Amino acid sequence: MILVFGGTTEGRKAVEVLEEGGSPYFYSTKTGEQDITLHHGQRIDGALDEEAMRAFCLAQHIRLMVDAAHPFASQLHQTIAQVSEVLNIPTIRYERIYPERDPHLEWIEDYSQIPQDIHTLLATTGVQSISKLKYLETNGIKVFYRILPRESSIALAKKLGAQEDQLCFFAGSHPLNGGLASRQGAEADAILLKESGLSGGFLEKVEAAKAKGMRILVLKRPAINFEHSVNGPYGLRRAVEKLLPEFYPLHSGLTTGTCATAAAIAATIRLIKNETPAEVPVILPNGETIQVPVSYGEDYASCFKEAGDDPDVTNGIEVRANVIYEHKDTETQRIIIKGGEGVGTITLPGFDYPPGSPAINKAPREMIETNLKTVLSPLTTNLSPLKITISVPQGAEIARRTFNPRLGIEGGISIIGVSGIVKPFSEEAFIESIRKCMTVAKASGSERVVINSGGKSERFVRALYPTLPQQAFVEYGNYIGETLKIAHELNIKNVTLGVMLGKAVKLAQGHLDTHSKKATMDKVFINEMLQEAGISMDISNITLARELWEKMPQEKIQDFVNVVIRHCETFCKPLLPEGSLTILLIDDEGKIYK
Repeated sequence: MILVFGGTTEGRKAVEVLEEGGSPYFYSTKTGEQDITLHHGQRIDGALDEEAMRAFCLAQHIRLMVDAAHPFASQLHQTIAQVSEVLNIPTIRYERIYPERDPHLEWIEDYSQIPQDIHTLLATTGVQSISKLKYLETNGIKVFYRILPRESSIALAKKLGAQEDQLCFFAGSHPLNGGLASRQGAEADAILLKESGLSGGFLEKVEAAKAKGMRILVLKRPAINFEHSVNGPYGLRRAVEKLLPEFYPLHSGLTTGTCATAAAIAATIRLIKNETPAEVPVILPNGETIQVPVSYGEDYASCFKEAGDDPDVTNGIEVRANVIYEHKDTETQRIIIKGGEGVGTITLPGFDYPPGSPAINKAPREMIETNLKTVLSPLTTNLSPLKITISVPQGAEIARRTFNPRLGIEGGISIIGVSGIVKPFSEEAFIESIRKCMTVAKASGSERVVINSGGKSERFVRALYPTLPQQAFVEYGNYIGETLKIAHELNIKNVTLGVMLGKAVKLAQGHLDTHSKKATMDKVFINEMLQEAGISMDISNITLARELWEKMPQEKIQDFVNVVIRHCETFCKPLLPEGSLTILLIDDEGKIYK
């Protein structure tokens, strides 16, 4: 059993990660005021001292703890560490992502270091800090406290000595709303912030304070030391899989893009620092960092692909990176990425890069560049450009068992991966996860549920429905038909289906499961839809449906969209007989057609 300490954004993310396992767990908060939905978790509320926490862990057979509490909850972190040591229960710290400390801000270790030469201070450090700031008032500094607009927070603030006219409240979206600007036109000379990380809106608050010309004081976050620390959902899942393997029926893995990035990092560190670490930190596209094992050969570093329990022909392959200085004067790039043995070559148009380019997708290239810039930044900017050559010794052989030959990628595999992590799901488990998400969406009371294939399409469609709660957006992956059937079973009346063209042309032909193993792009059918829209064009050379956006006449795009959506409706609307279905077609730039 797992015990999570939350009440934060990280706590909410931890719940999302653990819910994927379908196993029971406990979620603990101090006040019980966080609005959160648990399906497999059981909520416990109220502060736990060391004795109570120890007793609970023993009674409930807790085998793993996750500390996702606020970084400034020092007493709780200390208690968790003590119980963890006494009962020998491993603990994962779910940390926030923190930007580099801006030297132009005034950093302090504790409240006693606040400068005394300010006149008015806006404190955004929470209701618990009021007692620690009262001494400033006796020194002639006017202090305003911005707190949450909860009855419990207001009552505690007054109990700690704050006056009514000193209280400001969080409201709306502006980082400094509810501040002094709303109180008789007064402005604070300075603002006191906690180093609360990206999820705490730290950068937004700093920028807003700078715009107001305020002096910015920042209370440094306390050190939190646990053996296992993560700063994102993928890292948390991988840590749970390692420490409590049975919690997840299926385990996650790494993409070839992450493996290539890890190998490139390791090879660069060896070239520049002459060090060979056994694992390296890899920053994923979502900003979190995971540790990835690496190894070394004579002139390369490598990473072995682990696919977890996802059925993948690339599982176990070795991805290598050779890194050398590039001394050509014509090169203006600081990081040059090349494809070597076993990495396929693009031979047809329609991909992120032109024919002749190595089949290393955009996301892995960006991962490599982002991570190597991080490695290089503390060293020197005067280094010669680096040439990174990615190779896969078994790539040519394995590629024959993939769709690469059909897509016009020859000579090897593709280096791919948008998230950097492979999350495995059997078809049954994936559909069950959709059902859970749809159930949560229904329970949220939202007037509409918006289903999308993934994060990219969801990001585009969200702009159309800014007032819908997060729970109203559900990913269907490839299972459009099953998702619509679930919507009908749950009596969801209004559904919006966001779909990109690659899946839409399959759906329009009646393929309610758009996975490439179940359905492929049918050029004959696409040509029939083009003719139906009054468009005459040669599509014999296209390899991906998204190429249609650029090839067809701009003035005829809406006509084609109308035909595609009409065909999609033919197969989708019967699955939602008592509801209203809106289908949105999305292009690669995020433009939405309906």
